[in-house]
Amino acid sequence: MARITAGIATSHVPAIGAAFDLGRTQEPYWKPVFDGYDWVKAFQQREEPDVVILCYNDHASAMMLDVVPTFALGCAEEFEPADEGWGKRPVPTVMGDPVLAAHLAEQLVIDEFDMTLMNHLDVDHGLTVPLSLMFGKVEQWPVRVIPLAVNVTQFPTPSAERCWQLGARIRDAVLSYPANLNVQIWGTGGMSHQLQGPRAGLINPEFDNAFLDKLVDRPDELRKLTRLEFLRESGSEGIELIMWLIMRGAMGYTVRELQRFYHVPASNTAVGHVVYRPLV
Repeated sequence: MARITAGIATSHVPAIGAAFDLGRTQEPYWKPVFDGYDWVKAFQQREEPDVVILCYNDHASAMMLDVVPTFALGCAEEFEPADEGWGKRPVPTVMGDPVLAAHLAEQLVIDEFDMTLMNHLDVDHGLTVPLSLMFGKVEQWPVRVIPLAVNVTQFPTPSAERCWQLGARIRDAVLSYPANLNVQIWGTGGMSHQLQGPRAGLINPEFDNAFLDKLVDRPDELRKLTRLEFLRESGSEGIELIMWLIMRGAMGYTVRELQRFYHVPASNTAVGHVVYRPLV
């Protein structure tokens, strides 16, 4: 049967993608950021995952305000990089797994998660930047990817608890899939940052590092965080951290932390990254 072998979380800062694409990764400003992902690139070469379920948020690239799904599952055979206003990123087309995606959709609906099914979806930096950080510059991505787009841009956003429960149900669905697949689940976005208003440029390392501590062995505390608490403590865009809770919920209750990285700043945001191994 399929199995979830690792959970990974990372920020998906668009400027990281630009630095990567323009060959600026060794510049003094960017080198500490990219060095923080050397460990996971070696890890992925050893692990050789077959499929990644990648939780991210669309930044008005494929989903405009006329349709705002809470949870949208990519079911297509392939996903093109989105043009976010300055051309598509020069990265490979993302190849999907429509058979596993259909299985996930069916099982999640049975478990009372009414997913929006996306049979066409262009994917923006929220999805492609994490792929670049994990795999580097490649001719084609070495994994199939099932995008899971989460609404964190328009109120009402899903709660932390709802995201945890979605992750738990994804785990159940993967474990019921009969093919022998090495599956990873990624949560992306965050950490603390705010892009507009009087608090533009906000970074809260104390909150971020407490979040990283609790995510390992006290996730119940994070499941109780309200939207207002995320807004107050981590800025208007810090709500992206609920996607890390989807990943964490899919790990089962007990994990081993294999890698942790935190760096400030990167384009006026905090960058966080973790790798977990499920223990049950």
